[in-house]
Amino acid sequence: MYAVIKSGGRQYKVSVGQKLEVNRLHVEDGAQVRFDEVLLISDAERLMVGAPFVENAAVLATAVKQMRGPKLIVFRYKPKKRFRHKRGHRQELTALTIDDILADGKSLITGEEPRPTAVAPDEGMVTDPVTDTVAPGALDEEDIETDTEKRPALRRTAQAESTESSTEE
Repeated sequence: MYAVIKSGGRQYKVSVGQKLEVNRLHVEDGAQVRFDEVLLISDAERLMVGAPFVENAAVLATAVKQMRGPKLIVFRYKPKKRFRHKRGHRQELTALTIDDILADGKSLITGEEPRPTAVAPDEGMVTDPVTDTVAPGALDEEDIETDTEKRPALRRTAQAESTESSTEE
């Protein structure tokens, strides 16, 4: 049994128990990640192909650790012009272990509904670990007002205010 999921603009063929490295996801180590963008699910009896995604399907994974990939050398060169730039790059990665594949809300391994293992953040807001956004209905109107008050002023605004105050003196 396997599934094809989409994460970070790439597609991965995954099966239960597999270890996988994907582009950095903003989740803590040990947190459970749910991938709802499932393109294909295949098991012994059937094949489900999405258009573009399979409905009511998901893949559950556990974030093992955050890490960096191997160093890649990026060398740009223009002949006869004395132009040479050598730079290195290390990709930020998240190591995952695939826990379960869900179809129609039920596990393809056990046939039961999965039990959530992820814990909500300490602030009491429910966030989606894949997109790192606040779930609808998680914030009250009071929270939204206080969030706007906490934001720092933009740099241009601060510079404009400082120049205005210096011209007033």
